[in-house]
Amino acid sequence: MLKPFLLLSAAVLFVIATVPTPTLASGGAPQATNPVKPTAASQEKAKKLYAQDCAVCHGDNGNGKTDLATSMGVTIGDWTDPKILAAKSDQQLFDAIRKGTDKMPAEDPARAKDDEVWGLVTYIRNLSKNQPAAAPTAPTAPADTTKPGN
Repeated sequence: MLKPFLLLSAAVLFVIATVPTPTLASGGAPQATNPVKPTAASQEKAKKLYAQDCAVCHGDNGNGKTDLATSMGVTIGDWTDPKILAAKSDQQLFDAIRKGTDKMPAEDPARAKDDEVWGLVTYIRNLSKNQPAAAPTAPTAPADTTKPGN
């Protein structure tokens, strides 16, 4: 009776060991892109959630330059710069919001459901798109050295 049980257990363990596991992102969750398609309503909700829970540190426009961040001695990434967000996956942003990081508190699931946090990820990614493009600097003309006095 013991032999068939051991043989079956060994077979099950072998099958489990050969099943590939997904690559894990930071925080132990499978790497994912945002599974929630944004709508006007979800982005309006995300905007309100951002204003209530995020803007005090990250700034109304997402640039991270706030008095609170300065007083806490933290440097917050400028989300108006697309290069900053390009270095983060949607899953990393979701995890940072949901679980918190360093001095940033976690977003309580009772305050925001997962789909609302995913909406917030979209809203944050759009902060860089809503900024005016930097005005090109006009090249300065070289001084005319042929005129007297120059």
